[in-house]
Amino acid sequence: MEINDITSKIIGAAIELHKKLGPGLLESAYEHALAHDLREMGLRVHQQYPMPFIYKDVKQDVGYRLDLLVENCVIVEIKSVEALAPVHYSQVLTYLRLSNFRLGLLINFNSKILKGNIHRIIAPE
Repeated sequence: MEINDITSKIIGAAIELHKKLGPGLLESAYEHALAHDLREMGLRVHQQYPMPFIYKDVKQDVGYRLDLLVENCVIVEIKSVEALAPVHYSQVLTYLRLSNFRLGLLINFNSKILKGNIHRIIAPE
C-alpha cells in the first residue's frame, strides 16, 4: 500500500472519529479510538511505540514514545489542545529525524472542525 493511501485512510478515520466524539476528550481516548478504527480497516498499528534515542552511539533510555505508528511508516502524533504551538510541529519533526521515518501526521482533536487541524509533516532530506 502506498504511503499516500495510508495517510488518506488515517485522515478519513480521524475525521469520522471526530464527527462521532467531537472535541474535549483526553489525547489517550482519541489515540485508542483511532488505533481501533485503523485496525478495523486492516492497517497495522502500534500504540505508544518506543523510539530509541541514541546519543554518541549510546542508546539512552529516556522513554520517548510515538502515539501511533501506522504500517511501520507513518507517525501519528495526537493532541487535544486549545491551539497547536510551534513545539508540537518541532516534536513531530524531531521524531521523524530520530526514527528515520519520512512522514508524520499531527492531529489536534480539540477543535470544532478537524479538517484544518490535521497537518502532514515530511522529514527534510
